[in-house]
Amino acid sequence: MAATTHTVTNQPPPLVGYDVFANDPALTEGITRYIAAERLDEVREDLGTLGKAAGSAHAQHWAEQADRHPPVLRTHDRFGHRIDEVEFHPAWHRLLGHAVTAGLTGAWSRPDGHVRRTAGFIVWTQAEAGHGCPVSMTHAAVPALRAEPELAAEWEPLLTSPVYEQELRPVAEKGGALAGMAMTEKQGGSDVRANTTRAEPLAAPGEYVLTGHKWFCSAPMSDAFLVLAQAPGGLTCFLLPRVLPDGTRNAFRIQRLKDKLGNRSNASAEVEFDGRSWARRVGEEGRGVATIIEMVAATRLDCVSASAAVMRQAVTQAVHHSAHREAFGGRLIDKPLMRNVLADLALESEAATTLALRLAAAYDGGTERDRHFLRLAVPAAKYWVTKRCTPMVAEALECLGGNGYVEESGLPRLLREAPLNSIWEGAGNVQALDVLRALRREPEALNAFLTEVGSARGADHRLDRAITGMLTELADLEGIEARARRLVERMALVLQGSLLVRHAPSEVADAFCASRLGGDAGAAFGTLPHTLDLAAVVERARPVIDC
Repeated sequence: MAATTHTVTNQPPPLVGYDVFANDPALTEGITRYIAAERLDEVREDLGTLGKAAGSAHAQHWAEQADRHPPVLRTHDRFGHRIDEVEFHPAWHRLLGHAVTAGLTGAWSRPDGHVRRTAGFIVWTQAEAGHGCPVSMTHAAVPALRAEPELAAEWEPLLTSPVYEQELRPVAEKGGALAGMAMTEKQGGSDVRANTTRAEPLAAPGEYVLTGHKWFCSAPMSDAFLVLAQAPGGLTCFLLPRVLPDGTRNAFRIQRLKDKLGNRSNASAEVEFDGRSWARRVGEEGRGVATIIEMVAATRLDCVSASAAVMRQAVTQAVHHSAHREAFGGRLIDKPLMRNVLADLALESEAATTLALRLAAAYDGGTERDRHFLRLAVPAAKYWVTKRCTPMVAEALECLGGNGYVEESGLPRLLREAPLNSIWEGAGNVQALDVLRALRREPEALNAFLTEVGSARGADHRLDRAITGMLTELADLEGIEARARRLVERMALVLQGSLLVRHAPSEVADAFCASRLGGDAGAAFGTLPHTLDLAAVVERARPVIDC
């Protein structure tokens, strides 16, 4: 009898059939902290259902298929008619449809809506991140449209609907709709005031035609887009539908789809408006940035949440692998050096999730203090959390060694996705400069931020010293632009430390403050002080396959 050489041993079981929500203590505890008691059971049940779906074999298969079969642009039909449609794999529609049905575009009018949606967004993004773009755009379009009440009344019920309909047709015939955004142009990038797209008013009030181009258009298969263009009164925000009320297609020319590093299941496009592209004004002429900034702020929070999701999935994969893989006479998870790496990754993940939920809770709070707090906290969080995502995912991949480097593990897809949220909606310098702008123009924002972090003062001496150091940096804003990143990093770390000291288990808060605020760690992950309770930190991050 021939000997076999392919007996499989020492491999972890597939991480499938688990509840993504229930296995994340930072998420489940955050829900308990922020959701009103009378709604807590309902929210837990909804998130548990979503968590089981996210950890299922079906969702993992959809994610793989959507990534392996990226969208395709169809500019013309077989008869030569211009159609400008984007064709997606059926798996993409299943992922996106599940997100819409789960209410991930409907936060603005529900009690505790942002916390429950942010938690759901973190859960479902762990299944596949690319389809989160239209989910985020659709959710974030609502506050911008409210600058024009007539438009909001028409579109908000569709954008927040749990009905997913992929076909392009007049929105009056649809039970739900998606929104995208087209702001940046070739010559300006983040400097949208340099945009050259023109808007010429028509006879009907609030109606215009657009001429120009957009270098990045998010989710070009959507039903409508928020667009910036130069009107007679200055840069203005417009809503441009794909299909006109009479059923004909609007002039929306998709020139090409971007061939991106990651986010490959999602379509991003270059588009052109040819002078017949009909749009409706949102807000006043000349107030385009002020109008669309409401959308930008909401999508920046989603950048934080999506990065937290990618981080969480990466550390989950690393801990799961290490709990079942043996080397050098024992399980990897029990080896002191690997335990240090895993604990460090778990700290970064928990800090990101805790911060994302706090921002969502401030949106739900809706007070003046909440608004001022968000003005600083959102760009600071967006800057720091999204930047930490890429090195963290790379380290998690390394925990699996060569197994992590192959596509079948799913970690290469996470690594390609990781840089996206640091670039989208303004890269690092844009966020740092936005923080400086808020510090100079809105003193109430700094007061709200300091009140938030100060609520933990006295609980940890390393946090106290970090707060003092931050205040020293803030005392002198002259010539601060060159050190803006340093300041914003410190602000984000102090905010994360304050939240963990108040809400996380002592071993998590202690390790975070020692390494991130106390300076007792190296530049790489896995350099935590060995005297900490690292086993408890790792165990807290370990998933359980139970469904």
